[in-house]
Amino acid sequence: MKAVRYREYGDSSVLVLEDVPTPQSGPGQVLVKVAATSFNPADAMLRAGYLSEMLPLELPHVPGVDVSGTVTAVGPDVTGFAEGARVAGFLPINAHGASAEYVLAPAEVLALLPDGVDPVDAAALPGVGLTAWQALFEHGALKAGQRVLVNGAGGAVGGYTVQYAHQADAEVTATAGPRSTERVHALGADHIVDYTAIPVAEAAKGPFDVVLNLAPTTPEDTDALAALTADGGVFVSATTPPATEPGRGVTVVRMAVRSDAAQLTELLTRVAAGTLRIDVAGRRPLAELPAVHAEADSGVLVGKTVIVV
Repeated sequence: MKAVRYREYGDSSVLVLEDVPTPQSGPGQVLVKVAATSFNPADAMLRAGYLSEMLPLELPHVPGVDVSGTVTAVGPDVTGFAEGARVAGFLPINAHGASAEYVLAPAEVLALLPDGVDPVDAAALPGVGLTAWQALFEHGALKAGQRVLVNGAGGAVGGYTVQYAHQADAEVTATAGPRSTERVHALGADHIVDYTAIPVAEAAKGPFDVVLNLAPTTPEDTDALAALTADGGVFVSATTPPATEPGRGVTVVRMAVRSDAAQLTELLTRVAAGTLRIDVAGRRPLAELPAVHAEADSGVLVGKTVIVV
């Protein structure tokens, strides 16, 4: 089969499209014929070796933590999946990924793809969709009527966060640059702060019951965001934690996404029902994955890119 992989850590030039053996499903595993994967910033961080001590990889490594495709074989003790079933999932981050024609997936991370969900666009949802859901509802415990600030709403995770919060009947303030303002507003933001024009801590009209930090921030800026959290509220960061405790009964959570097939099933059901929008900025063939990584490294990649296999 064809796969993109790298034999050493480095820049995008270490990624090579090559022929590799097709894996065989073992106990608890499902072999998926890949329809698509997607690019995540974590893929580039892993490739560059920034996470090698925390998440060591078996090299050569195939990137791609998101997957959508069709089941072609199931291993022993696997139930709930049959050959031909359409699935999507968020793969273990340091396992071999889905930038290949086939990938092995633990059965417990896969969700069945409902009718009405595009099998290619579905690859854009798992990692970012689950991050947003867990940030808001598991860690932030968001409830109807509460005020939430989403810092980094113009990014892939931020777009889903705005959608979920709006649908949960929260009052949503979102930060976004000029090029994403219209899209973020359409996703359900009640108020938008242009972070390019004025510091968020000055422009956002707090306090907020829940503050989510989804953008890279300096420790000082993170402290300023945390200060916008209401007494007894929750500050959740998927990036930089505060340098100092905000006090006032504010709960601080530094989160990392985990795979959850039940949550992903719920999100896919919403997509099929037309109440959740999958946002795809572009589709690129597998052979262009090195170029996608290069564009991400140089800061010119915008939005969520799906890699079509």
